[in-house]
Amino acid sequence: MSRFLPLTIRFVSGGSMVVTTVAEAKKALAGTWKNKEAPDYLKAARLVDDAIAGTCRPAVAFAAFKKVAAQQGLLRAAQPSAALTMLDELWTRSKIPPG
Repeated sequence: MSRFLPLTIRFVSGGSMVVTTVAEAKKALAGTWKNKEAPDYLKAARLVDDAIAGTCRPAVAFAAFKKVAAQQGLLRAAQPSAALTMLDELWTRSKIPPG
């Protein structure tokens, strides 16, 4: 299965999980959510199952998972990678002051 950019999910129960694959999304959907009866949750669960079965594109299922996690307030903002942080620092230091 495809790997995606990591998503950090913080469950209602307080636990968290990093999700990078459709299989991990399925495990995350089994966690504690605010509303497992919400139409978008049910749609994401169906699409994740379909992707695992090979009848749905993994990118479509992962996008649905990300959408419902954000809607339910479980999606945590990603921290920039160490490499990106270093690049930002180098860029900031290399700027020549105007004048």
